[in-house]
Amino acid sequence: MKRLSMLAGLCLAAAVPHAALAAPPADIDARIEAIRQSSGTPGMAVAIVENGKVVLARGYGERRLGAPAKVDADTIFMIGSTGKALTATALATLVDAGKIGWDDKVVDHIPDFQMYDAWVTREMTIRDLLVHRSGLGLGAGDLLTVPRGSISREDLMRRLRYIKPATSFRSGYAYDNILYGVAGLLIERVSGQSWEDYMKAHVFAPAGMRDAAADFRTQTSAPNRAQPHGRVGMVRGDGPQVVLDERDQLGRAMAPAGLVAMSANDMARWLQIQLAGGALPEGGRLFSAAAARRCGRRSRRSRSPRRPTRSRRPRRRSMPMRWAGKCATTTARASSGMPAGCSASPRSCASFPRRTSVSPSR
Repeated sequence: MKRLSMLAGLCLAAAVPHAALAAPPADIDARIEAIRQSSGTPGMAVAIVENGKVVLARGYGERRLGAPAKVDADTIFMIGSTGKALTATALATLVDAGKIGWDDKVVDHIPDFQMYDAWVTREMTIRDLLVHRSGLGLGAGDLLTVPRGSISREDLMRRLRYIKPATSFRSGYAYDNILYGVAGLLIERVSGQSWEDYMKAHVFAPAGMRDAAADFRTQTSAPNRAQPHGRVGMVRGDGPQVVLDERDQLGRAMAPAGLVAMSANDMARWLQIQLAGGALPEGGRLFSAAAARRCGRRSRRSRSPRRPTRSRRPRRRSMPMRWAGKCATTTARASSGMPAGCSASPRSCASFPRRTSVSPSR
Protein backbone atom coordinates (compact mmCIF):
# COMPACT_ATOMS: atom_id res chain seq x y z
CA MET A 1 0.00 0.00 0.00
CA LYS A 2 1.38 3.32 -1.00
CA ARG A 3 2.05 5.41 2.07
CA LEU A 4 2.27 9.16 1.95
CA SER A 5 2.98 10.95 5.15
CA MET A 6 3.96 14.49 5.73
CA LEU A 7 4.60 16.31 8.95
CA ALA A 8 4.20 20.04 8.77
CA GLY A 9 4.06 22.83 11.26
CA LEU A 10 4.25 26.44 10.62
CA CYS A 11 7.94 26.83 9.85
CA LEU A 12 10.13 23.90 8.93
CA ALA A 13 13.15 23.26 11.17
CA ALA A 14 14.59 19.78 10.95
CA ALA A 15 13.99 16.25 9.77
CA VAL A 16 13.23 13.24 11.96
CA PRO A 17 14.83 10.19 10.31
CA HIS A 18 12.46 7.30 10.92
CA ALA A 19 10.23 5.29 8.61
CA ALA A 20 6.57 6.11 8.15
CA LEU A 21 4.43 4.24 10.66
CA ALA A 22 0.75 3.79 11.37
CA ALA A 23 1.25 5.97 14.44
CA PRO A 24 4.02 8.31 15.57
CA PRO A 25 6.84 6.65 17.54
CA ALA A 26 6.37 6.55 21.27
CA ASP A 27 9.11 9.11 21.86
CA ILE A 28 7.88 11.65 19.31
CA ASP A 29 7.02 14.21 22.00
CA ALA A 30 10.49 13.94 23.51
CA ARG A 31 12.11 14.34 20.08
CA ILE A 32 10.08 17.40 19.26
CA GLU A 33 10.68 18.94 22.67
CA ALA A 34 14.43 18.36 22.26
CA ILE A 35 14.34 20.21 18.91
CA ARG A 36 12.34 23.04 20.43
CA GLN A 37 14.71 23.51 23.33
CA SER A 38 17.91 23.14 21.32
CA SER A 39 16.73 25.72 18.78
CA GLY A 40 15.61 28.14 21.48
CA THR A 41 12.07 28.22 20.07
CA PRO A 42 9.56 29.35 22.74
CA GLY A 43 6.70 27.39 21.20
CA MET A 44 5.92 25.22 18.21
CA ALA A 45 3.13 23.10 16.74
CA VAL A 46 3.33 19.87 14.78
CA ALA A 47 0.87 18.02 12.57
CA ILE A 48 1.36 14.61 10.95
CA VAL A 49 -0.89 13.27 8.20
CA GLU A 50 -0.51 9.67 7.04
CA ASN A 51 -2.62 7.88 4.44
CA GLY A 52 -5.05 10.77 4.57
CA LYS A 53 -5.50 10.54 8.35
CA VAL A 54 -4.34 12.99 11.01
CA VAL A 55 -2.20 10.95 13.41
CA LEU A 56 -0.77 13.88 15.37
CA ALA A 57 -1.71 17.53 15.92
CA ARG A 58 -0.13 18.96 19.03
CA GLY A 59 1.49 22.03 20.53
CA TYR A 60 4.72 22.34 22.50
CA GLY A 61 6.11 25.14 24.64
CA GLU A 62 4.75 28.61 25.28
CA ARG A 63 2.75 31.00 23.14
CA ARG A 64 4.68 33.93 24.58
CA LEU A 65 8.14 33.81 26.13
CA GLY A 66 7.89 33.68 29.93
CA ALA A 67 4.08 33.49 29.97
CA PRO A 68 2.13 30.48 31.29
CA ALA A 69 -0.19 29.97 28.29
CA LYS A 70 0.84 26.85 26.38
CA VAL A 71 0.75 26.16 22.66
CA ASP A 72 -1.91 23.67 21.61
CA ALA A 73 -3.22 22.33 18.30
CA ASP A 74 -5.48 25.40 17.88
CA THR A 75 -2.79 28.03 18.46
CA ILE A 76 -2.33 30.08 15.29
CA PHE A 77 1.11 30.86 13.87
CA MET A 78 2.21 32.92 10.90
CA ILE A 79 3.17 30.40 8.22
CA GLY A 80 5.36 32.55 5.98
CA SER A 81 5.81 31.69 2.32
CA THR A 82 3.90 28.43 2.62
CA GLY A 83 0.89 30.75 2.28
CA LYS A 84 1.69 31.14 -1.41
CA ALA A 85 0.12 27.74 -2.03
CA LEU A 86 -3.10 29.01 -0.45
CA THR A 87 -3.18 32.01 -2.80
CA ALA A 88 -2.66 29.62 -5.71
CA THR A 89 -5.58 27.58 -4.37
CA ALA A 90 -7.78 30.69 -4.26
CA LEU A 91 -6.99 31.23 -7.94
CA ALA A 92 -7.82 27.57 -8.61
CA THR A 93 -11.30 28.10 -7.15
CA LEU A 94 -11.82 30.98 -9.60
CA VAL A 95 -10.63 28.76 -12.45
CA ASP A 96 -13.10 26.07 -11.35
CA ALA A 97 -15.85 28.71 -11.29
CA GLY A 98 -15.04 29.64 -14.90
CA LYS A 99 -14.10 33.21 -14.00
CA ILE A 100 -10.46 32.97 -15.05
CA GLY A 101 -8.12 30.58 -16.85
CA TRP A 102 -4.53 29.79 -15.92
CA ASP A 103 -3.36 31.02 -19.32
CA ASP A 104 -5.43 34.21 -19.31
CA LYS A 105 -3.33 37.30 -19.83
CA VAL A 106 -3.01 39.34 -16.64
CA VAL A 107 -3.89 42.53 -18.55
CA ASP A 108 -7.26 41.01 -19.44
CA HIS A 109 -8.19 41.18 -15.76
CA ILE A 110 -5.97 44.07 -14.62
CA PRO A 111 -5.81 46.47 -17.61
CA ASP A 112 -3.39 48.81 -15.82
CA PHE A 113 -0.90 46.00 -15.09
CA GLN A 114 2.50 46.85 -16.53
CA MET A 115 5.94 45.27 -16.41
CA TYR A 116 9.18 47.05 -17.35
CA ASP A 117 9.00 45.51 -20.83
CA ALA A 118 5.85 46.15 -22.89
CA TRP A 119 6.11 42.74 -24.60
CA VAL A 120 6.28 40.95 -21.26
CA THR A 121 3.30 43.00 -20.08
CA ARG A 122 1.22 41.67 -22.97
CA GLU A 123 2.39 38.06 -22.59
CA MET A 124 2.28 37.62 -18.79
CA THR A 125 -0.31 35.03 -17.78
CA ILE A 126 -1.90 34.20 -14.44
CA ARG A 127 0.28 31.09 -14.32
CA ASP A 128 3.38 33.27 -14.80
CA LEU A 129 2.51 35.20 -11.63
CA LEU A 130 3.01 32.03 -9.58
CA VAL A 131 5.97 30.09 -10.93
CA HIS A 132 8.93 32.48 -10.50
CA ARG A 133 9.95 32.70 -14.15
CA SER A 134 8.96 36.31 -14.93
CA GLY A 135 12.51 37.52 -15.53
CA LEU A 136 12.57 39.53 -12.31
CA GLY A 137 15.63 39.06 -10.13
CA LEU A 138 15.64 37.15 -6.84
CA GLY A 139 13.44 39.00 -4.35
CA ALA A 140 12.81 41.89 -6.73
CA GLY A 141 10.48 44.46 -5.20
CA ASP A 142 10.72 43.11 -1.65
CA LEU A 143 12.00 46.43 -0.30
CA LEU A 144 8.67 48.02 -1.19
CA THR A 145 7.20 46.25 1.85
CA VAL A 146 10.20 44.89 3.79
CA PRO A 147 10.84 45.44 6.62
CA ARG A 148 7.53 47.31 6.53
CA GLY A 149 5.48 49.51 4.30
CA SER A 150 2.02 50.97 3.93
CA ILE A 151 1.50 50.97 0.18
CA SER A 152 -1.59 49.30 -1.22
CA ARG A 153 -1.67 46.33 -3.61
CA GLU A 154 -2.68 48.76 -6.33
CA ASP A 155 0.44 50.83 -5.68
CA LEU A 156 2.59 47.70 -5.47
CA MET A 157 1.37 46.63 -8.89
CA ARG A 158 1.96 50.10 -10.39
CA ARG A 159 5.59 50.13 -9.25
CA LEU A 160 6.35 46.90 -11.07
CA ARG A 161 6.89 48.87 -14.29
CA TYR A 162 10.03 50.44 -12.83
CA ILE A 163 11.77 47.16 -11.89
CA LYS A 164 14.25 46.09 -14.57
CA PRO A 165 14.34 42.38 -15.34
CA ALA A 166 17.39 40.25 -14.56
CA THR A 167 16.78 37.65 -17.28
CA SER A 168 14.54 37.15 -20.27
CA PHE A 169 10.91 36.29 -19.69
CA ARG A 170 10.40 32.59 -18.84
CA SER A 171 14.07 31.79 -19.39
CA GLY A 172 15.14 31.24 -15.79
CA TYR A 173 14.00 30.74 -12.22
CA ALA A 174 14.17 33.43 -9.52
CA TYR A 175 12.00 33.40 -6.41
CA ASP A 176 9.88 36.49 -5.92
CA ASN A 177 7.08 37.74 -3.69
CA ILE A 178 5.81 40.80 -5.53
CA LEU A 179 3.93 38.89 -8.23
CA TYR A 180 1.98 37.05 -5.55
CA GLY A 181 0.87 40.49 -4.41
CA VAL A 182 -0.37 41.03 -7.96
CA ALA A 183 -2.08 37.61 -7.81
CA GLY A 184 -3.90 38.80 -4.70
CA LEU A 185 -4.94 41.96 -6.52
CA LEU A 186 -6.19 39.89 -9.44
CA ILE A 187 -8.37 37.86 -7.04
CA GLU A 188 -9.80 41.15 -5.79
CA ARG A 189 -10.50 42.50 -9.28
CA VAL A 190 -12.19 39.28 -10.44
CA SER A 191 -14.16 38.43 -7.28
CA GLY A 192 -15.10 41.89 -6.07
CA GLN A 193 -13.87 40.93 -2.59
CA SER A 194 -10.64 41.75 -0.82
CA TRP A 195 -8.04 38.98 -0.96
CA GLU A 196 -8.44 38.56 2.80
CA ASP A 197 -12.23 38.13 2.58
CA TYR A 198 -12.00 35.83 -0.42
CA MET A 199 -9.53 33.58 1.37
CA LYS A 200 -11.85 33.32 4.37
CA ALA A 201 -15.01 32.61 2.35
CA HIS A 202 -13.67 30.44 -0.46
CA VAL A 203 -10.61 28.69 0.97
CA PHE A 204 -10.56 28.54 4.76
CA ALA A 205 -14.29 28.03 5.41
CA PRO A 206 -14.96 25.32 2.80
CA ALA A 207 -11.68 23.60 3.74
CA GLY A 208 -12.76 23.39 7.39
CA MET A 209 -9.75 25.42 8.55
CA ARG A 210 -11.50 26.98 11.51
CA ASP A 211 -8.76 29.20 12.89
CA ALA A 212 -6.92 30.20 9.70
CA ALA A 213 -6.84 33.93 9.07
CA ALA A 214 -5.49 36.16 6.31
CA ASP A 215 -6.40 39.56 7.69
CA PHE A 216 -4.18 41.33 10.16
CA ARG A 217 -6.93 42.33 12.61
CA THR A 218 -8.17 38.78 13.07
CA GLN A 219 -4.64 37.44 13.42
CA THR A 220 -3.66 39.88 16.15
CA SER A 221 -6.95 39.68 18.08
CA ALA A 222 -7.15 35.89 18.31
CA PRO A 223 -6.75 34.92 21.99
CA ASN A 224 -4.94 31.68 21.13
CA ARG A 225 -2.04 32.97 19.02
CA ALA A 226 1.73 32.63 19.10
CA GLN A 227 3.71 35.78 19.70
CA PRO A 228 6.72 36.70 17.55
CA HIS A 229 10.13 36.45 19.22
CA GLY A 230 13.63 37.40 18.18
CA ARG A 231 17.19 37.92 19.30
CA VAL A 232 17.79 41.65 19.14
CA GLY A 233 21.24 42.69 20.30
CA MET A 234 23.89 44.72 18.52
CA VAL A 235 22.69 43.02 15.36
CA ARG A 236 19.50 41.13 14.58
CA GLY A 237 19.90 37.48 15.49
CA ASP A 238 22.30 38.12 18.34
CA GLY A 239 21.65 38.69 22.03
CA PRO A 240 18.89 37.51 24.34
CA GLN A 241 15.57 36.41 22.92
CA VAL A 242 12.75 38.91 23.45
CA VAL A 243 9.08 39.25 22.54
CA LEU A 244 8.64 41.38 19.44
CA ASP A 245 5.81 43.78 18.68
CA GLU A 246 3.36 41.72 16.61
CA ARG A 247 1.99 44.91 15.06
CA ASP A 248 5.35 45.49 13.40
CA GLN A 249 4.63 43.21 10.45
CA LEU A 250 5.72 43.26 6.84
CA GLY A 251 3.71 45.40 4.45
CA ARG A 252 0.24 43.97 3.95
CA ALA A 253 0.36 44.58 0.21
CA MET A 254 2.35 41.35 -0.10
CA ALA A 255 0.18 39.37 2.31
CA PRO A 256 -0.78 36.93 -0.50
CA ALA A 257 2.90 35.95 -0.60
CA GLY A 258 3.18 34.93 3.04
CA LEU A 259 1.08 36.58 5.74
CA VAL A 260 -1.43 33.86 6.53
CA ALA A 261 -1.82 32.42 10.04
CA MET A 262 -3.15 28.99 10.93
CA SER A 263 -3.05 26.32 13.61
CA ALA A 264 -1.69 22.77 13.58
CA ASN A 265 -5.25 21.49 13.18
CA ASP A 266 -5.72 23.81 10.19
CA MET A 267 -2.41 22.68 8.73
CA ALA A 268 -3.44 19.05 9.12
CA ARG A 269 -6.63 19.76 7.16
CA TRP A 270 -4.61 21.52 4.48
CA LEU A 271 -2.25 18.55 4.19
CA GLN A 272 -5.16 16.13 3.91
CA ILE A 273 -6.66 18.18 1.08
CA GLN A 274 -3.33 18.54 -0.72
CA LEU A 275 -2.53 14.85 -0.49
CA ALA A 276 -6.05 14.03 -1.74
CA GLY A 277 -5.72 16.28 -4.77
CA GLY A 278 -8.31 18.80 -3.60
CA ALA A 279 -10.81 16.37 -2.08
CA LEU A 280 -12.20 17.15 1.38
CA PRO A 281 -11.97 14.46 4.08
CA GLU A 282 -15.76 14.39 4.53
CA GLY A 283 -16.52 14.41 0.82
CA GLY A 284 -16.76 17.12 -1.80
CA ARG A 285 -13.85 19.16 -3.08
CA LEU A 286 -12.05 22.40 -2.31
CA PHE A 287 -10.70 22.50 -5.86
CA SER A 288 -11.10 20.21 -8.82
CA ALA A 289 -8.94 17.25 -9.79
CA ALA A 290 -8.04 19.16 -12.95
CA ALA A 291 -6.77 22.06 -10.85
CA ALA A 292 -4.78 19.64 -8.69
CA ARG A 293 -3.11 18.17 -11.77
CA ARG A 294 -2.39 21.62 -13.16
CA CYS A 295 -0.96 22.98 -9.93
CA GLY A 296 1.23 19.92 -9.41
CA ARG A 297 2.72 20.06 -12.88
CA ARG A 298 6.07 21.69 -13.49
CA SER A 299 5.98 24.81 -15.63
CA ARG A 300 8.95 24.50 -17.94
CA ARG A 301 11.02 27.49 -18.87
CA SER A 302 10.94 28.61 -22.46
CA ARG A 303 12.81 31.19 -24.47
CA SER A 304 11.24 33.41 -27.04
CA PRO A 305 13.30 34.17 -30.16
CA ARG A 306 12.32 37.80 -29.65
CA ARG A 307 13.72 37.88 -26.15
CA PRO A 308 17.20 36.28 -25.95
CA THR A 309 18.52 35.38 -22.54
CA ARG A 310 20.25 38.28 -20.79
CA SER A 311 22.05 36.18 -18.25
CA ARG A 312 24.49 33.30 -18.40
CA ARG A 313 23.38 31.93 -15.06
CA PRO A 314 22.27 28.28 -15.11
CA ARG A 315 18.65 28.06 -16.18
CA ARG A 316 16.25 25.91 -14.24
CA ARG A 317 12.69 24.81 -14.61
CA SER A 318 10.04 26.63 -12.61
CA MET A 319 8.45 25.02 -9.59
CA PRO A 320 5.02 23.48 -9.80
CA MET A 321 2.52 26.08 -8.63
CA ARG A 322 1.57 24.27 -5.44
CA TRP A 323 5.22 23.82 -4.52
CA ALA A 324 6.13 27.40 -5.32
CA GLY A 325 5.29 28.46 -1.81
CA LYS A 326 5.38 25.18 0.11
CA CYS A 327 9.06 24.47 0.46
CA ALA A 328 11.12 25.87 3.28
CA THR A 329 14.66 25.72 4.49
CA THR A 330 15.62 22.85 6.77
CA THR A 331 17.68 24.78 9.26
CA ALA A 332 16.26 26.16 12.47
CA ARG A 333 15.69 29.89 12.63
CA ALA A 334 16.39 30.14 16.34
CA SER A 335 17.38 33.80 16.01
CA SER A 336 13.90 34.98 15.21
CA GLY A 337 11.59 32.01 15.24
CA MET A 338 9.94 33.46 12.13
CA PRO A 339 9.29 31.41 9.01
CA ALA A 340 12.25 31.19 6.66
CA GLY A 341 11.82 32.09 3.02
CA CYS A 342 12.15 29.41 0.40
CA SER A 343 15.81 29.22 -0.48
CA ALA A 344 15.91 25.69 -1.80
CA SER A 345 16.17 24.87 -5.48
CA PRO A 346 13.09 23.84 -7.47
CA ARG A 347 14.29 20.26 -7.54
CA SER A 348 14.81 20.06 -3.80
CA CYS A 349 11.41 21.60 -3.15
CA ALA A 350 9.61 19.30 -5.54
CA SER A 351 11.25 16.27 -3.98
CA PHE A 352 10.61 17.49 -0.43
CA PRO A 353 10.49 14.43 1.85
CA ARG A 354 6.99 13.01 2.11
CA ARG A 355 7.78 10.95 5.12
CA THR A 356 8.36 13.03 8.16
CA SER A 357 9.76 16.43 8.97
CA VAL A 358 9.34 18.75 11.90
CA SER A 359 8.51 22.41 12.38
CA PRO A 360 9.00 25.21 14.93
CA SER A 361 6.84 28.22 15.41
CA ARG A 362 7.15 31.87 15.43
